[in-house]
Order: sequence, then C-alpha cells, then structure tokens
Amino acid sequence: MKIWKKLAASALVLVSVVGLAACSGKGSAQAKQSTGYTPKSLNVQFVPSVQANSIEAKAKPLAALLKKQLGIPVKVTVSTDYNSIVEAMSSKQVDVGFLPPDGYVQAHKQKAADALLQAERYKIVQPGGRNSTKLTSEYRSMIVVKKGASIKSYKDLKGKKIAVQDVTSSSGYIWPAAELKEKGINISKDDTLVNVKGHDQGVLSVLNGDTDAAFVFEDARNLVKKDDPDIMSKVVPIYFTKPIPNDTISVRQDMSAAFRKKLAAAFIKIAHTKKGHAIISSVYQHEGYVHTKDSNFNIVRKYDKIAASTTNKQ
Repeated sequence: MKIWKKLAASALVLVSVVGLAACSGKGSAQAKQSTGYTPKSLNVQFVPSVQANSIEAKAKPLAALLKKQLGIPVKVTVSTDYNSIVEAMSSKQVDVGFLPPDGYVQAHKQKAADALLQAERYKIVQPGGRNSTKLTSEYRSMIVVKKGASIKSYKDLKGKKIAVQDVTSSSGYIWPAAELKEKGINISKDDTLVNVKGHDQGVLSVLNGDTDAAFVFEDARNLVKKDDPDIMSKVVPIYFTKPIPNDTISVRQDMSAAFRKKLAAAFIKIAHTKKGHAIISSVYQHEGYVHTKDSNFNIVRKYDKIAASTTNKQ
C-alpha cells in the first residue's frame, strides 16, 4: 500500500508540473499576442490621388472622429507621393497609411505595413461614369483622350504623350502599363510620359491639350465635373483595364493585435456615420471598409512585375 501511495503521489506531482508548464506555455502565447506597439498618439497619412492641399483639407476632420473612438490624440497628414508614405511607415513615423494596392505591396515587402482594411466603392457604370448601387472592393483604370482625337483605341497610343501618375500608382501607371506591355506597347520606350500629381490633373492635361492621353482611375472625370459639367463628353475613355483591388488602410507591422482590432472597429464605425462617411467619400470616394488579407493583393504583385519591365523600377 505504501508503494502505491508513493506512486500516486509521484503521479500527482508529475501532473501538476505538466499542468503548470502547459499553463505557462499558454500564458506565454497569450502574452506574445498581446505584446506589440500600442500608440499613445496616432499618426495617419493619406496619399495624394488629387492635389495634396485639397485632400488635406478634406481629410483633417477625420482626426477628431478617430480621437473620439480611440481616446488618444490623432494627427492626419498627406504625403508628397506614394513612396514617401512607405518610407515614413518603415521608419515608424506614420502608424496608419491609406495605401493604394501597389503602395501596400511595396510597404509589406519592406516589412513596413500590414493591410488592415480594404475600401468599398460603388461600382461604376459606363457610359457616363455613374455610380451604381452595388458596393465592390475592386475598381478599374482607364485610358482617356480628348473627344475627336485621332486616338481611337490603345493601338493608336504609340508615339503619343501620356499623362501618368507615380510608377507605384496602380491605376495611374501599373495596370495600364502592364496590359499595354502585354499587347506590344512599351510606354517607356514607345511614348513620352508626363508625370502629373493627381488623377484630376491627368484628366485636365488631356482636356487642355497638354497630353494626348492619360492613365486615371475609373471614373476620375467626376473629380473635375464641378468645374466643367461637360467633361464627360469632352474627355472620353478608349480602354478599361481588368479589376484592381481597392485601396487599403494599412498599419505598422509592429502594431499590437489588440490595437489593430480597436482601430479596425473605429474606421468601420466612422464610415457608417453621416459625418464620417462624408469625409471618406470626399477624399477617395470610399463608401465603407471591410476586413482584408495579404493574399488578396497577389494579383498586384503579378502586375507589378510586368510593369517593372517597362521602367527602371526594382
């Protein structure tokens, strides 16, 4: 009996040790998940899809709404271009970036950012560039020319002057450049490229005769419709690309899981308020946000490689 009692006691000790080890391991895992960067103040940055000063004025009010939801000071700024926001997130100067798909892919590759949310917009209906009632998490790029121009299709673009955005802009460069390359037109060799800041400027460059064509998101003509109500008939599309994933709200990779969850909930809630929706709609024509994952942007990586062969971009 004494032997059995000793064996039972030893077994109890062993079970206790194993149990404590398991609890310790579980605690370590939980602790690991809960660690990470939790901002005491939040720096949010946008990229200029239109003139930077115009975006900044529209985006600034978002700071107060985020502060109310998060309980910490929030600063909203606009970067000079797509590359600078990636650099700012990499150097931990910016916590949250409104990154276009290609900008996000570059930031993720540099271990600077993770995609938190993806924007939804109303699907565009052509002709006329009107919004439908259907929300979508993808959009297209289009190539526009002045009505009456000799350019009738993408085949007529060789030897022309084309307004483009930065080479990291999905709709302002990547998608049309990649698809034209596969159709036998290398825009960096066959055309004269004019870099403009903002898709509205791309449309205006065609309208004013400064360029023969422009790469812009569908339907960027709406950006200048207020100043020129007849823009839809004056500047017309000759080509639409395949779908592009919508913009992201991306966060620093070292941001804690708990704060990510809180931040995502804040953006989704703000987008559903009248004031919040007015802000995000006026800045990027966003209608709301949905959760996303990195694999949704593999198509961007594919197009990026094709487009890179037309430039010195690495």
